[in-house]
Amino acid sequence: MRFHIKTLHGLEQILADEASALGATAIQVKKRAINCEGDEAFMYRANLGMRVALKIMVPIYDFTAKNEKELYQQVLKHDWSRYLNEHDKLAIDHTINSDYFKHSKYASLKIKDAIVDQFRNRTGYRPDVDVKYPDVRFDVYGYNERFTVSLNSSGDPLNRRGYRELGHEAPLNEVLAAGMLRLSGWTPDQPLIDPMCGSGTLLIEAAMMASNMPPQHLRKEFGFKRWRSFQPMLWSRVQSEMNAKIKPIKAQIQGSDIDGKAVRLTQKSLRKLALDKQVKLQKVDFLLTKSLLGKGMVVTNPPYDERLELEDINGYYKEMSDTLKNNYLGFEAWILSSNTEALKSFKLSPQKKIKLYNGKLDCRFEQYLLY
Repeated sequence: MRFHIKTLHGLEQILADEASALGATAIQVKKRAINCEGDEAFMYRANLGMRVALKIMVPIYDFTAKNEKELYQQVLKHDWSRYLNEHDKLAIDHTINSDYFKHSKYASLKIKDAIVDQFRNRTGYRPDVDVKYPDVRFDVYGYNERFTVSLNSSGDPLNRRGYRELGHEAPLNEVLAAGMLRLSGWTPDQPLIDPMCGSGTLLIEAAMMASNMPPQHLRKEFGFKRWRSFQPMLWSRVQSEMNAKIKPIKAQIQGSDIDGKAVRLTQKSLRKLALDKQVKLQKVDFLLTKSLLGKGMVVTNPPYDERLELEDINGYYKEMSDTLKNNYLGFEAWILSSNTEALKSFKLSPQKKIKLYNGKLDCRFEQYLLY
């Protein structure tokens, strides 16, 4: 089987490494994605166990079209009964960037029309559309005249792990958090501190890594479970094999935040995963913290003055650097921020700079050595 697996900018090589570790072959790194090959078991392992994947797609049909009539006819001639029947429900997601099709939503509707018309012409009945709970979710990618239709094996995006507690103002994307930890080089034999943890996404992802817990440990629904080709026994075996590797955390993982509500939300999320006893949390202002661990890693996502506003963001970043320099000697610190002006207020020189995006915000993930 062919796979097209999507991720965030800057995490492509990490995604490729994850795919290789789970048994993929013929891996090609693309922009915000990889292409690879694998079997049904790989697809199940990838959906359950990939930490930086957003969606795992199975390309099924490539074609070219330069106008609406060609688009309709090309889709109509493919046999869609291989994937669904006239009583199933379908949904179509689309990403179309084409000089020939200025209105991408209309092009997607033409593709939907061709699929359902094929069933109506053959059987007299047509599949219904259900954007929330489809039996089959198709993904259409179009660039100029070239189109690829894929099956979405994941269903909902894989960053939705199921542990998130509602109520935090600016939560970090789970895939981005996992990618930050991988990019930093953190390993579970190192103490890890997030002193501005917010709703705790970095801490939770680190705890899941340290315990070998699959990132989709709480998820019940995947797109492939509704396919007619779904193999329940193989899926059960993959789950059992991956869950058997879960182990107690030996790493020292600590977090804090000045916002008591955020700390409580983090605690609730950890409790869902039965990891709340293995991560130390406290309510405290970062500027008043001091590590007693001697060495380790700080990975954090401080306010940017975007969604969470501060009166003097430059002054706060200066105080952040003073705190790191004076109270975290022996540590390596990684800071994610979109506020490049505020980062200039740091009294520390970055050793590395990595470009990432937090949503639409252009960010820098910078490394500081506190020796």
